[in-house]
Amino acid sequence: MKRLEIENLLMRGRKRKGSRVELFVLPSAGTISRFGTIVPKYGHDIVERNLLKRRLREIGRRRLLTRCDELGLAVDVLARTRKNAYGATFEALLADVTGAMGPEWIRAG
Repeated sequence: MKRLEIENLLMRGRKRKGSRVELFVLPSAGTISRFGTIVPKYGHDIVERNLLKRRLREIGRRRLLTRCDELGLAVDVLARTRKNAYGATFEALLADVTGAMGPEWIRAG
């Protein structure tokens, strides 16, 4: 996503809060769903930041975008982390993101 698209999502997107991640969701202008991340440094080193970004991208790619396809939705989703996201396990981040999206987004099985 480009800077203006991210700013638009932050201003106009529907905000969904988790304990570690804030999600901003807006219908996509295109025909496909997209996922982006904002991971501030919060005083952590680049290794920790990159790990957090990789985990979020994986959750977005494998869970959120797949679920959007299953539901036939074209939305843009932006995940912005909070300080306490650093050090969280993949499973904790996954639970936080799917919980923030709501029960209809949780994949069965």
